[in-house]
Amino acid sequence: MATLGDIGLAAAINIISALIFLVAFAILRLQPFNDRVYFPKWYLKGLRHSPTHSGAFVTKFVNVDWRAYIRFLNWIPDALKMPELELIDHAGLDSAVYLRIYLLGLKIFVPITLLAWAILVPVNWTNSTLTKSDLTYSDIDKLSISNVPLGSLRFWTHIVMAYAFSFWTCYVLKTEYAKVAAMRLQFVASEKRRPDQYTVLVRNIPPDADESVSECVEHFFLVNHQDHYLMHQGVYNANKLAKLVKEKKSKQNWLDYYQLKYSRDPSKRPMMKTGFLGCFGPKVDAIEHQIAEIERLTKEIAEEKQRVEKDPKSTMPASFVSFKSRWGAAVCAQTQQSRNPTLWLTEWAPEPRDVFWNNLAIPYVSLTIRKLIIAVAFFFLTFFFMIPIAFVQTLASLEGIRKKVPFLKVIIDEPFIKAFIQGFLPGIALKIFLIFLPTILMMMSKFEGWLSISALERKSASKYYIFTVVNVFLGNIIAGAAFEQLSTFLNQSPNQIPKTIGVAVPMKASFFITYIMVDGWAGIAGEILRLKPLIFYHLKNFFLVKTEKDREEAMDPGSVGFNTGEPQIQLYFLLGLVYAVVTPFLLPFILVFFGLAYVVYRHQIINVYNQEYESAAAFWPDVHGRIIFALCFSQLSLLGLLGTKHATQSAPFLIALPVLTISFHLYCKGRYEPAFTKYPIQEARMRDTLEQAREPNLNLKGYLQNAYVHPVFKDDDEDEDEDFMMKLETDSVLVPTKRQSRMNTPVPSKVSAGSSPSLPDAVIHEH
Repeated sequence: MATLGDIGLAAAINIISALIFLVAFAILRLQPFNDRVYFPKWYLKGLRHSPTHSGAFVTKFVNVDWRAYIRFLNWIPDALKMPELELIDHAGLDSAVYLRIYLLGLKIFVPITLLAWAILVPVNWTNSTLTKSDLTYSDIDKLSISNVPLGSLRFWTHIVMAYAFSFWTCYVLKTEYAKVAAMRLQFVASEKRRPDQYTVLVRNIPPDADESVSECVEHFFLVNHQDHYLMHQGVYNANKLAKLVKEKKSKQNWLDYYQLKYSRDPSKRPMMKTGFLGCFGPKVDAIEHQIAEIERLTKEIAEEKQRVEKDPKSTMPASFVSFKSRWGAAVCAQTQQSRNPTLWLTEWAPEPRDVFWNNLAIPYVSLTIRKLIIAVAFFFLTFFFMIPIAFVQTLASLEGIRKKVPFLKVIIDEPFIKAFIQGFLPGIALKIFLIFLPTILMMMSKFEGWLSISALERKSASKYYIFTVVNVFLGNIIAGAAFEQLSTFLNQSPNQIPKTIGVAVPMKASFFITYIMVDGWAGIAGEILRLKPLIFYHLKNFFLVKTEKDREEAMDPGSVGFNTGEPQIQLYFLLGLVYAVVTPFLLPFILVFFGLAYVVYRHQIINVYNQEYESAAAFWPDVHGRIIFALCFSQLSLLGLLGTKHATQSAPFLIALPVLTISFHLYCKGRYEPAFTKYPIQEARMRDTLEQAREPNLNLKGYLQNAYVHPVFKDDDEDEDEDFMMKLETDSVLVPTKRQSRMNTPVPSKVSAGSSPSLPDAVIHEH
């Protein structure tokens, strides 16, 4: 069992690691040749220019200004200076609200920590229960609820504190939910015009033998939304085309590399092997081979474009439908369109940057089956991951190592080795296990068929959180306790689970403290160093970069990474709330994490990350719900623990607390969540009125015409693709309708169905 000395050594190792990372970052960021690595956001905005373009040769690579090194920690106040409104304008509402999660942690846990150390720590410490017992314990346990005698009246203090902590957490959550909801409405009302404000995604369009999908959409919306329908853009299965374009771009990059290599040494033509991974097969001239491959792919891309144009199977039963006003789009997106609730399904279209185009080709009818498959697969992934987790926990038990590998007894009994094994190794081992998890979970979410990057990240975050709770939290608690009390645990009935968890929670406090230090201290400090992007940028800069555009593409600004970052933050909320009453010694470690992470990520969001999309903080209901779950879990685990402490008179008073917490959550869900799922008609009408007054001659159709065209048709070969895009938009328009049945609409079309604004008829009818 880890002692204060073990925790102290682990803290020293992680503090030194964090300081090394922070000092290295502070120095590396000052060097001119690293400027694009540590300030890519400003380059992408065109507000910063490379210092390597001017000055003496040495100053292009090394900062020789000694005064800059004296001020090397200035990045900390600089990260905190930018006001929130300016931050929203600079980085978007998603990034600004993401930072508020860290602030929320500080708002919740600073008062809780002060109160717990002022009241609970003395109540726990001033007992001698563990001292008089034969149990193995550490000084940390003497600060926990484990040191309170069975049946003691002091447990009333823990119950009162549980109520105080819960009420304070709910108050802060409500205040923050109201604030973020107001920020979202304000952001939506004040931000610039975006295509998704006028556009609805329509899915599961019913087939009609007499009309194409495009004609079907036009007729339906001209009849049912005749005063507001503007245009639509069909959805095509261009996944194969996208793969070919991606492969061609990769070949072009290799060609650039070999040409650059040849230009540096004209006496030697670069060679390559054509087999697996470039390690097998005959050697050929690399430049000629890549040119031949590019020519082949160019031909295949042209053929695939023709196939998409002519093959009706490439047209999906879905469409992006745009309206003349935000009001018209809001009405369509938030109402049922047909008697059959499974047809003509409408939802707000993601903004164009947020669309995950590959999944638009998935038939709607297969989505339920896909989600069921992933649910089963996720269950088995979560379950079988318990095996390595259990192995990790044996590392935290020296007794377990002595039994399984007795010849290591001499080594592990050395004080330093013992402290290293118990205080540092378990946390880092678990961290390594979790490295590959986000990629697997994102692949699962993509298979489920979600249509936007933001939705993919939110669903992946949900899976990650469930996985973290089951494996990292419950897995370590239950597996760790089971190695010490295996026979007792296996023979318990299911209704004893809360008691089992409650008893095990204090026993694993030292493990979670080391995990917080490894992941939350050194890990966060390592994030700001950006070692991987630093190395990859300089490799690309040396081997591939020929132009300024190449250099810009070599930058890897990354993004916040909601799918991994938010679930990790939620683990700290769970740990803090569970251990606040049980082992308050853990709380200061949580505070250090939230404070350090807030400063680091504020710097990264201002200077580095380039967010791929803007969802206007649509993730906040998930954040709120997970903290509520953590709060309820902490209450139930405390109830189970007190049930084993013979606190029969005081423990029943905790039963009301989860009920009150869930009632509070339902209130917040009804009061604030609609701001994140619906767009008020009143707000839409007001914005339309203001826009009409300010821009009476706005050409909205021209603004929206290509907003939702698949990106493979917007590639660099614009001239080549322009005619093809026009064919996609007008092909179904120029063919006269053969519809006789009028199954869906009773009248013929009055306006062109496509999204092309260039047709004379469309212009005449529009005016």
